[in-house]
Amino acid sequence: MNQEKRILLSVDVEEFDIPEEFGRQVPLQEKLEISRKGLQTTLDLFDQYNIRATFFITAYWAQHYPELIRQVAAKHEIASHAYYHSSFSDADLEGSRLALQEISGQQVRGFRMPRLRKVNMKALKDAGYLYDASLNPTWLPGRYNNRHLPRTMFRDNNMWIIPSSVSPLIRYPVFWLSVKNAPLWVTRHFCKTILRKDHYLSFYFHPWELADIRGYALPSYISRVSGPRMEQKMDGFLRFLQQQGRFCAHIDML
Repeated sequence: MNQEKRILLSVDVEEFDIPEEFGRQVPLQEKLEISRKGLQTTLDLFDQYNIRATFFITAYWAQHYPELIRQVAAKHEIASHAYYHSSFSDADLEGSRLALQEISGQQVRGFRMPRLRKVNMKALKDAGYLYDASLNPTWLPGRYNNRHLPRTMFRDNNMWIIPSSVSPLIRYPVFWLSVKNAPLWVTRHFCKTILRKDHYLSFYFHPWELADIRGYALPSYISRVSGPRMEQKMDGFLRFLQQQGRFCAHIDML
């Protein structure tokens, strides 16, 4: 890897099902539409800063908005976020890849498991993927306990693993929840620390964060900064990142 600093932005496009984790059911069309609205805002922000990114998309969501997927594919990498966001089987690996390829007209090489659950690497390779981006190598209560795993790109069973970025030593995670809840100066500090050490930064978020989700009885750490407030925060964050390196898709790193 050369010393040019690269910014890997990725967007998890899915059915808005996070309220179901907290016992609130949302009608299907509403789950799809909230992500669509947020995705349009995301694309407008990315166009403003001339960003190329990777979009991990569930095949089920993509089947409802094929024209929008083709619009995304014209500039960005399309990757798989499984077939459905709320359920999974190994058969979804190949099925989602083929469905997304048919819709987007683009070869799909990357995968991210919903909720960053563990992935069967042999099944992933057999399904035709080149890399996995399902690892957040930090400790988050109730979610991840991956502090023992590598922070940066590595190989596992002949698959590339591209983890989300965490800082050296204390492994502070720079991802959607930390950007949403921490002051921007904290995020900037850890981004610079990561870029000095690793020469690239991998950060992900969801389009539904850019929709107003305060009416869904979600915990405040998820819903307090959403809609226009999150859009404003992301605008400042993207403006900062633009000055730190070159935006590229995950596949560009490989």
